[in-house]
Amino acid sequence: MSIQQDNIRKLVERRSKARLGGGQKRIDAQHAKGKLTARERLSLLLDEGSFEEYDMFMHHRCTNFGMDASHPDGDGVVTGCGTISGRLVYVYAQDFTVSGGSLSKTMSEKICKVMDMAARNGAPCIGLNDSGGARIQEGIDSLAGYGEIFERNILYSGVVPQISGIFGPCAGGAVYSPALTDFTVMVKDTSYMFLTGPAVVKSVLGEDVSQEELGGARVHSSKSGVADFAAENEEDGIRIIRELLSYLPQNNAEEAPRTATADPLSRVDDLLNEIIPDNPNKPYDMYRVISGIVDDGVFFEIHKEFAKNIIVGFARMNGRSVGIVANQPGVLAGSLDINASRKGARFVRFCDAFNIPLVTLVDVPGFLPGTQQEYGAVITNGAKLLYAYGEATVPKVTVTLRKAYGGAHIVMSCKQLRGDINYAWPSAEIAVMGSAGAVNVLYAKDINAIEDPEAKEELRAGKKAEYEELFSNPYQAAQKGYIDDVIEPRNTRFRVIRALEELSGKKQELPAKKHDNLPL
Repeated sequence: MSIQQDNIRKLVERRSKARLGGGQKRIDAQHAKGKLTARERLSLLLDEGSFEEYDMFMHHRCTNFGMDASHPDGDGVVTGCGTISGRLVYVYAQDFTVSGGSLSKTMSEKICKVMDMAARNGAPCIGLNDSGGARIQEGIDSLAGYGEIFERNILYSGVVPQISGIFGPCAGGAVYSPALTDFTVMVKDTSYMFLTGPAVVKSVLGEDVSQEELGGARVHSSKSGVADFAAENEEDGIRIIRELLSYLPQNNAEEAPRTATADPLSRVDDLLNEIIPDNPNKPYDMYRVISGIVDDGVFFEIHKEFAKNIIVGFARMNGRSVGIVANQPGVLAGSLDINASRKGARFVRFCDAFNIPLVTLVDVPGFLPGTQQEYGAVITNGAKLLYAYGEATVPKVTVTLRKAYGGAHIVMSCKQLRGDINYAWPSAEIAVMGSAGAVNVLYAKDINAIEDPEAKEELRAGKKAEYEELFSNPYQAAQKGYIDDVIEPRNTRFRVIRALEELSGKKQELPAKKHDNLPL
């Protein structure tokens, strides 16, 4: 055997060993927990044969606490690039079989390298997290490594899409990187996120709580809103990431790819003419409206289990990727609250950062009242949604279906927040408040002056009917130019698509500034 052939043999052997991570025994242990390895996850995520690995042979440089006895190749993270549906992405996947996936300075350098390459080359960056946290043996070096990652999450926010998959533990300071990315996918029963674990909670508060109850996928997808998706298993989580990317552009200088569709842009949906109940207090399903206007009825929802009174997600209209924001009358009557405002604002800002047009479907009676909301700063949180819409420069098409009262009307992409095209259905009610409340304010003195109960109710009913005649229709707003047109519901798909085509060349800039001061 020649020297060259021997060198090649050694390379093949070393690569094979590196691909085993912490060894077969630890791989088996990973599988026994119902979890895939880092390389298995990347194999499912990326197009077959597309993965280009970087820094397979990097080692940690720690000599503390006996760490100099072992220097596994790759040091607990697999990094590189590949394609998803033929489009370039940069990836890293933490390998729990090597030192529990704990973060070393070397690991952070590998992760930062692919993040830098993603930003430089204009492609999404996907991180698959499965780590026991900071590598204690490295002390401050490990913390510095986290800081380097967080800084890149911040600098590249709004430059390229950043997606986090939580496929195992993610605790302590490690949780901040996913929190800084655009979307987070968790896996039910096998992943968790928290700043302080159950043991600390027990010692400080005396409260017994499991990892799942404290920071599992169900908790973060429905209660805290930290996770955008709660996948059934890892395969489902990877499917979600792949589907999500199909709606997104590669970077902030591009538009999302357009896809062919057999769904005619002129398709009408007669059911939309009947969907609004005669009783203004009766709910209906906003999902049916969405499915009636988007291509093939396909809607990819974000934050499905969190703040269900507002719906956000991606769809396509005539092959164009759009962001949908819609009030849900079936939950809290569609009222906005703290969580709905946060959810909506974050989604609007993402779409604006990545050139995705916004379609807003409005049926909102106002903001949810009560001390809990006021003490929780509903004012500031509501201002986040207001700010997001007012700041957005992407095409914005708004359709008011039924109620649009008070400040909530303004917040939901009204004309004064630079809404480009604002439509209304004939059933739209655009006013400061509903008729019952308005009558109690405007005619309280006259009503209270009447002693006869029947006469009092007759006056109230008459004034209520008068107010409804004036405001329980969209024509007052249309007369003043706040509504561009009143449209037949069945034609909504065609009208929105035509508006989006009209706005496809829109150019709008913000005043020069260092950065804004979003009401956080």
